[in-house]
Amino acid sequence: MQLNKRLVSVAAVVAMAAALFYGSTLEMRTAEEEDGERSHLWFEKTDTIYFWYTDEAMTDFINSAAVTFGEKEDVRVIPVLAADSEYLEAVNQASLHSGQVPDAYIISNDSLEKAYLAGLAEEIEDGEEICNESNFPAAALWAVEYQGKTVAYPLSYETSALAYNETYLAEWAAQLAQKDLLNEGEDLASEENESGIPIDEAQHAALTEEYFRTAVPGTVDDILNIANTFDLPEGVDGVLKWDVSDIFYNYWIVGNYMVVGGDAGDDERRININNTETIQCLEVYKALNQFFSIESDTVSYESVLQDFIEGKTVFTIVTTDAAARLAEAAENGELSFDYGIAMMPDVSPQLQSRSMSVTKAVAVNGYSENRELANRFAAYLVTECADLLYERSGKVSANKNAGLDNEALQIFMLEYGESIPLPKMMETGNFWLQLERLFSSVWNGADVTAMVEELSDQIISQVVSEE
Repeated sequence: MQLNKRLVSVAAVVAMAAALFYGSTLEMRTAEEEDGERSHLWFEKTDTIYFWYTDEAMTDFINSAAVTFGEKEDVRVIPVLAADSEYLEAVNQASLHSGQVPDAYIISNDSLEKAYLAGLAEEIEDGEEICNESNFPAAALWAVEYQGKTVAYPLSYETSALAYNETYLAEWAAQLAQKDLLNEGEDLASEENESGIPIDEAQHAALTEEYFRTAVPGTVDDILNIANTFDLPEGVDGVLKWDVSDIFYNYWIVGNYMVVGGDAGDDERRININNTETIQCLEVYKALNQFFSIESDTVSYESVLQDFIEGKTVFTIVTTDAAARLAEAAENGELSFDYGIAMMPDVSPQLQSRSMSVTKAVAVNGYSENRELANRFAAYLVTECADLLYERSGKVSANKNAGLDNEALQIFMLEYGESIPLPKMMETGNFWLQLERLFSSVWNGADVTAMVEELSDQIISQVVSEE
């Protein structure tokens, strides 16, 4: 996933934030001044925490939360927009050598092991017990777990789902109903149509409705069935198109069987890459290239999403950003059909799918002298501010009680709940890139068994070497 971010220097942002919060040098006096006693400046007596993040899209959300939390708790929260490059190292350097230690910060779940072992994240003080399945799906809780400890609060997530053109599916159902009625009692149906006698409209409508109710595919076989039976309308290039060059849109194929670190992605004893089910799933993936010819070196997520919006495809695989993009396209007339979001189909009736997810979490810095306050702010962000996250940043809250009025986001939440978090073991830090290489090779015809064996040997050797 390509995210364009404007990188802002930490020093500049801290200076701006300080100017904002400190304002002029006017002293704030209390009632004690009536007795002639000079009070301390407000900023000298008020607790302060620094909150780091890297995504500029989060600025409005974090600034708003900082203000409301500050008013509620009578404290100051100073947001710091930091560069994404070498982010955790910057947090580390600021913690060791700065007077403005990042007390809490946003971090991707796959970096939590490194942060914890460096002392930059510690087990949270979840006094209100908010990190439970009443507030967060299982995947969110696994994502912030390390060695049995909850070391961050889940804030937002990314995962994949299936977008479908509902109008085309209705047309396919009507076509299929007509074909079935024609084939039912072949001789009689043929004679009736040859003599100009139409098919019974009520019967056709009832059968169309029946097919339409089950049109959203539950397996890859269902998609292939639509591809084989749908007489595509003019202007439609194909049934399914997705970004086969990006592992995020491919991982669902093997996610249920390719085990790297277990559900929490932190157990080096639980690595099972080279297994029968993984190979079978990848064979299905390889065969899809025969049905949906997609050039992996030229396709992009933006292009396939735009093709879907223009009505050139029936299905595509999308991430959470598509919820707003499709809604906006429908509102401004760019999109002229009904559509829906569905959970990813299973690979086959026998082989289940499982999407990958990445969770952005809020960690409390072990070097902070204000850990209790930072912990409260982190909890505040993921609970009381959860409903505002999507509106003010476009990021989807990991709190499953947020966004209940958005049907598309609720589907993504269901997919997220069953997803597998990106592994957080440092020994497997290159797993994403290695797996992307495997998928690219398999899509272009490489031997599945050989590629899986090579990846398995590579990852296992890295873990064993580290041990």
